[in-house]
Amino acid sequence: MERVCAAFDAADVPYALVGGQAVALQGAVRGTVDVDVVLHWRRQIVERAEAALQGLGLVSRLPITAADVFERRQEYVEERHLIAWNFYSPQAPMEQVDIIVSEDLAGKSVDRIALADTTVAVLSVPALIDMKRRSGRPQDVEDARALEKLR
Repeated sequence: MERVCAAFDAADVPYALVGGQAVALQGAVRGTVDVDVVLHWRRQIVERAEAALQGLGLVSRLPITAADVFERRQEYVEERHLIAWNFYSPQAPMEQVDIIVSEDLAGKSVDRIALADTTVAVLSVPALIDMKRRSGRPQDVEDARALEKLR
């Protein structure tokens, strides 16, 4: 997670963590392996994110590029039900990053949370609760409930 966030910061990619790690960083206990992020949905930002992940040795699980995802986003989400664009490490398959395609960071509030060696961007609790509730997935609904209890 820290390497991904540092790579995005170095590449000037506005992002926020939104998955299980975001839930944990916001105070609700949750285990997860992958890193889930949302981006400002602009072509240059999506391209810089792709390059940053490739610079970490991660590759797209699907044979698509940032340009493909940006240009065909609506089709991918509505017709192909692509919620997340997955990147993984061929050398360490457990290292995975999901760019959430169905969400846009624009207009959402972000918290900067200090860790031991860096600071990471995490979707704010209200925005995270809203996103998780809208997804409707059982784990996301549980995450939203856990975050609500912290309020």
